[in-house]
Amino acid sequence: MNDIVEKINKLKREKNAVILAHCYQNVEIDKVADYVGDSLYLSQMAAKTDADIIVFAGVYFMAQTAKILSPQKKVLLPTLESGCRMADMITLNQLREFKARFDKNLPVVCYVNSTAEVKSECDMCCTSSNALQVVKSMGVKELLFVPDTYLGKWVESQLEDVKVHTYPGFCPTHLQIRPSDILDARKKYPNALVLAHPECHSEVVKLADYVGSTTGIMKYAKESDGKEFIIATEKGVVDRLERDIKDKKFYLIKENIICPNMKINTLTDIYNALENEEHEIIVDEEISKKAVHCINRMLEVSK
Repeated sequence: MNDIVEKINKLKREKNAVILAHCYQNVEIDKVADYVGDSLYLSQMAAKTDADIIVFAGVYFMAQTAKILSPQKKVLLPTLESGCRMADMITLNQLREFKARFDKNLPVVCYVNSTAEVKSECDMCCTSSNALQVVKSMGVKELLFVPDTYLGKWVESQLEDVKVHTYPGFCPTHLQIRPSDILDARKKYPNALVLAHPECHSEVVKLADYVGSTTGIMKYAKESDGKEFIIATEKGVVDRLERDIKDKKFYLIKENIICPNMKINTLTDIYNALENEEHEIIVDEEISKKAVHCINRMLEVSK
């Protein structure tokens, strides 16, 4: 492994490249990543970087977002097959059909887990880190939220007087976590706190001690006085917590909470993409111009 890590780092220097890695990726990818985090953090880094090439160790919509924010840069995805099943649940036509069911003046917030085409027809983007902040910033009493119904309903539950109409999309990985899993884990680990991602089912979220994004969960675990934690999100978070925090115990809620698309990328894929400058992400110029406003509005309120 050390050999390929050295080769990748050498290529990064030669090509003025930066590697962004989501914290659901295989943990060994952190060895070559310049920035590791959740969607919000990586979007911010993509917007700020002065690199000529961005290699995005994540999934397709993340690389698209990076390209929209840095259209002059070459954005590479290690494996083109690394898509997102939630993002695939809504197309541009389905978004238009959803909007047509409501008052035409209702604003639309889209989760970052969506395509560039969907973003191009939404008012504002959000991530799980800032969804609540984004919705609050809009100053409206009613809005549409796509595509994740569970994140949208969690946001609504945190606000007293805002109606959030949600599209019926979801994350298949997080939806594998059931309320019974939380109850069983609490019996098994009675001293542990439950930390859950808002993509989980609403009934799961109600049982958690803390609800937050991947970065939020990791920050909470680090700063909490607690010593044991049940982690109700993707396995990559537990891998990094166990690596970085040796004096605390972390229990993955279920062993199968693994995103198959996030785990596709390998160090070899990253090396090949950078060496050959292959799997470049291209976004239609008109779509990009529309979508960038949606993303930039999010970044503005997230500073």
